[in-house]
Amino acid sequence: MNRIDALIHELCSEGVEYKQLAQLGFLYGGLSGKTKDDFQNGNTKYITYMNIYSNIAVNSHVKDFVKIGENEKQNKIELGDVLFTGSSETPDECGMSSVLTEEVSESLYLNSFCFGFRLNNKEIFSPHFLKYLFRSDEVRKQIAQTASGVTRFNISKKRFEKITIPIPPLEIQNEIVKTLDLFTELEAELEAELEAELEARKTQFTHYRDTLLSFEGKNVDWKALGEIGEFIRGSGLQKKDFTETGVGCIHYGQIYTYYGTYANKTKSFVSPELAKKLKKASKNDLIIAGVSENVEDVCKAVVWLGEDDICISGDAFIFRHKQNPKFIGYMLQTKRFLEFKRKYAQGAKVTRLQSGTLPKYTVPIPSLKEQERIADILDRFDALVNDISIGLPAEIQARRKQYEYYRNSLLTFKNINNE
Repeated sequence: MNRIDALIHELCSEGVEYKQLAQLGFLYGGLSGKTKDDFQNGNTKYITYMNIYSNIAVNSHVKDFVKIGENEKQNKIELGDVLFTGSSETPDECGMSSVLTEEVSESLYLNSFCFGFRLNNKEIFSPHFLKYLFRSDEVRKQIAQTASGVTRFNISKKRFEKITIPIPPLEIQNEIVKTLDLFTELEAELEAELEAELEARKTQFTHYRDTLLSFEGKNVDWKALGEIGEFIRGSGLQKKDFTETGVGCIHYGQIYTYYGTYANKTKSFVSPELAKKLKKASKNDLIIAGVSENVEDVCKAVVWLGEDDICISGDAFIFRHKQNPKFIGYMLQTKRFLEFKRKYAQGAKVTRLQSGTLPKYTVPIPSLKEQERIADILDRFDALVNDISIGLPAEIQARRKQYEYYRNSLLTFKNINNE
């Protein structure tokens, strides 16, 4: 019997009490009444959405400032407060938590897109225990059920207050924290080593791909994209049009945030009625993002390999051609294409290529058999560095699953109120 099991047997063998958040404390909101200027000339630190999303313990050593007046009434963050993100594009990512686990000598405020939870009695929980508890599967599932929406999901505070959490003795909480802190540190070291190895392989893949697709010294024809296919501009589809089921669709923003080199199923759907009015991509078409926030992502392409036609949004293009689709897709990932984009990119807040330049980009056109051979080689290499079912990505995923299983097992308690 390990130390934690021994303590549970000694202190709460019959189980622990579970209570709703509303019974334990209260929710409070983030900053209110602020303008863009207040965040450009700030005098006081505040915690951002991404600070909460990315850290189980709040990073208070930040350089994010907001202007707060001398007598202004805003909620300050205190030691032990649990902070939450208020919304996200999926219910599973709503309500991500972070806990202030250290005393701070200065005032600290919370971003307006977030909210906080404060205990009435801070003596019953260790802040370090809470940082793990609110990221456990048992609590995360409850949090996801408090979110509702279509294209953007928002937390319902009334439902959120009904979330129940266990209250194990502090001695057990502290022992769990010691174990998880050590396990987290070891896991982080191992994952960092794997990530470094994976990054090295991605660099190797990039070099190998660009070399394989350079065709230096080879006798092949070079043709402009406009000569080998046609570009069809999308229109009409917006994120607010997404539905739970219906006709598959790809929004331009998803191309560089969700999809890889190719896809055979979509993340999103639109109604059959709207689909009749939209431009559609067919099997083997490339779907190209026409605009992005940076030059690296602009004109990123995904090859559609699904059997059914799908809708595309405005600021996206369908490139329809008769070459090997994956071969052309890999061609639009090369360093040579990036240099082309940098030459013809324009825009400040958003980046797009100068009108009419993309059809002029030239690519080598070897035989279809050679295109297929090269695409197959790159597919295998791409899978080793990106496919989470094999290779290093799979090992990283397995370690994360192992950590999550161990964490969840330590944070699951018998409910004393259940028979």
